[in-house]
Amino acid sequence: MIDACCVRSAHRDDLPMLLSWRNHPEVRSFMFSRHEIGLDEHAAWFATASRDITRRLLVIEDQDLPLGYVQFANIASGGIAEWGFYTRPGAPRGSGRRLGSAALDHAFTVLGLHKVCGQAIASNAASIALHQKLHFVQEGVLREHQQIEGTYHSLVCFGLLKHEWCGG
Repeated sequence: MIDACCVRSAHRDDLPMLLSWRNHPEVRSFMFSRHEIGLDEHAAWFATASRDITRRLLVIEDQDLPLGYVQFANIASGGIAEWGFYTRPGAPRGSGRRLGSAALDHAFTVLGLHKVCGQAIASNAASIALHQKLHFVQEGVLREHQQIEGTYHSLVCFGLLKHEWCGG
């Protein structure tokens, strides 16, 4: 049994923490944009993203300690959204599953989503394994779809429907 984590909206006060996580080499190496982000760029992103009604920017906490970040984006009127996530660098083993379970519970109950979609760079074995552990179905591969630092990467596409979600 996985103990429940707390899901809360990300706030401006979280920006230094989120920026340090996002810029950490372990996190940055699996992002589409891999440059080190400056505080001004990060603040501008947050100002825009936090006002976007089709996004939810969330911090997942375990016993009041931040565990990681989750974003639901492009939330459509039919209840379909894309998600992205990362655990804080150095988080204990199993943190990804705890973060994912809490976020998906939130997505299907609080946000009332019907489907959550995810993508992983094909070389990101940890993300692919996490999607599988969370019962996502692989829906396809977009071959050489994302150019990152001059190299094309394939993306593995996943989907999870509300009725398929069993709580982790």
